[in-house]
Amino acid sequence: MIEVICNDRLGKKIRVKCLPDDTIGDFKKLVASQIGTAPEKISIEPFRYTTFKDHITLADYEIHNGMSLEL
Repeated sequence: MIEVICNDRLGKKIRVKCLPDDTIGDFKKLVASQIGTAPEKISIEPFRYTTFKDHITLADYEIHNGMSLEL
């Protein structure tokens, strides 16, 4: 189990507990349940102009415990 910190750029940071084997699509559903928005509207951007694809796992993107992501 890992914990990832998500910043929605509106002053809200949330902590999401997930597994490294979860896909980005599964991770978006976990984030959506905490912030109250649709998973389809969430875009995870680790760097500017780069977005994660939904079918790839967190471990494949080398997302580890305590890492911070931008929404």
